[in-house]
Amino acid sequence: MPLKVINIKKAFEDVHQYFSPRIIGELDNQYVKIARIFGEDIPWHHHENEDELFYIIEGELLMEIENQAPFIMQKEALYIVKKGVKHRISSKEECLIMLIESKATEHTGKIQSDITKSVDEQHY
Repeated sequence: MPLKVINIKKAFEDVHQYFSPRIIGELDNQYVKIARIFGEDIPWHHHENEDELFYIIEGELLMEIENQAPFIMQKEALYIVKKGVKHRISSKEECLIMLIESKATEHTGKIQSDITKSVDEQHY
């Protein structure tokens, strides 16, 4: 199988909508995704059985975790939201993130909103 090198910055050239993750790779039972974040459109949600890794590529991301003080994640910060933990993210300026999630992870958990994307809508 040929080696596939992905330039993450270049991959963002094809990501135009905010809060709309794009799958750029797979490993075992995980998806590697990228997303542009701007504003506060994502609803509070949780993933019942899956952890979710957030890595900041550019900008700043506000991470809100239920019953905890919100915190800002800056470029090159990494945070793992554990399964079952209610959370939401937002950004006052454009922020570029990478996510690593189980293939079973639903975009906004069981919460459906205008921004919710199916796995088919997330393929690059």
